[in-house]
Amino acid sequence: MLLESEIKSLLSRLARFNDLAHRHPRRVVAAVCCLLGGFAVTAFGIAPMAPDAAQLPQRLVTEAVPLSGLDQQLDELAQHALELTRSDLTRASDTADSLLRRLGVVDPAAAAFIRSNRDARRLIEGRAGKMVQVRTNQDGSLKDLVARFPALDSAQQLTHFTRLTLLPVHGRWHSRLETASLVGQTRMGSGTIRSSLFAATDEAGLPDSIASQMVEIFSTDFDFHRQLRKGDAFSVVFEALTADDQPITWNEGTGRVLAAEFTNNGKTVQALWFTDSSGRGAYFGFDGQSKRRSFLASPMEFSRVTSGFAMRMHPIMQTWRAHNGVDYGAPKGTPVRTVGDGTVEFAGWQNGYGNVVNIKHSSDKTTVYAHLSQIEVRKGDRVLQGQRVGQVGSTGWATGPHLHFEFRINGQFEDPLKIAQAAETVVVDASARPRFLQTATAAHAQLDAAESLAGYRGDAE
Repeated sequence: MLLESEIKSLLSRLARFNDLAHRHPRRVVAAVCCLLGGFAVTAFGIAPMAPDAAQLPQRLVTEAVPLSGLDQQLDELAQHALELTRSDLTRASDTADSLLRRLGVVDPAAAAFIRSNRDARRLIEGRAGKMVQVRTNQDGSLKDLVARFPALDSAQQLTHFTRLTLLPVHGRWHSRLETASLVGQTRMGSGTIRSSLFAATDEAGLPDSIASQMVEIFSTDFDFHRQLRKGDAFSVVFEALTADDQPITWNEGTGRVLAAEFTNNGKTVQALWFTDSSGRGAYFGFDGQSKRRSFLASPMEFSRVTSGFAMRMHPIMQTWRAHNGVDYGAPKGTPVRTVGDGTVEFAGWQNGYGNVVNIKHSSDKTTVYAHLSQIEVRKGDRVLQGQRVGQVGSTGWATGPHLHFEFRINGQFEDPLKIAQAAETVVVDASARPRFLQTATAAHAQLDAAESLAGYRGDAE
């Protein structure tokens, strides 16, 4: 009964307060604000009296964490199922057994399947250099195998790759053959010359094609064969083609150099790849000067001059006569490229020249590529600078495989080396200049990042 009376009293007070709030709303609000303000003042006055946290007593608690005994750890490790992964490239001499053995696989059933299955046999047949990755159980038995190699369709080899997968299903081995797209990734590197450019790129973990491209890019700045010095340095940004995020090792495994910097005897030169408004690309210095001249210095990437533009004793005729071109020594089959844009004027057999290609570059300029083992163009074809026109051979009046190269102006023989050095440069289109400057800024930052890699390697050493 007491509780009931208290509830009635509380309800009566609330009713009176509600009636008061309706009749005098401003007074009620003011009273509430004063009450809350009083609480705030009280809190403000009390807060400074609280002790400083920095002066509170502190205590360090140290507790030993017990570790499992070595025997217990070994027992747990023994119960854990291990999985090992290894990768390698196939070799021309590989058999199913030797390949698996080199990969650490002990699985006679898997080896027998590779020998008997048509698709699986591709591992050990054909061209070497296939990228193989295996996963094995702790006893060495094969869990699965994945191989990546050039696309079976030759027309797709520049853009796709073949993936071969071997795996057991319900105790029986099966193979799966797929075609997938190659993916380009931007990569970078740097190095210092100690003995040769190729040795430096090897030390930096870069493919040989990077060295070849740098020689081509900077060939108008200095002679890599004569002017390279110990201590010269380079940085490079390039496109790498990958198969399932793995850099490929075949064909054009490395794409184009996107930007490069080379320091030779204290002189630093830079270049970047830029595509103009017409869709045609070339290398330019960061100042906008083109690295590309109207004529290349050489019709081959790597070769040696065996006979220059001068008088000489003819090796076959044994008479003293003028040599009206330049001979480049190179193995049979070495690609030969046109030194400039033009149209194929003649492609075929021509007496002492053997297999020969003549290219008309303008109304007065013609180049000649002789003694070819193979001709890869036809009369009337339009060719671009650097495009392949044939392969080195020894056809016609030749004592061995080499390329005889001539440059004619108005029908008169000229020294090809002097023509290349005097050739005019190609300038970037004015309308593309803003985009070029933006590209150059980004390339400069990438080269700075690439150069820093050399410092990290030096610290590691």
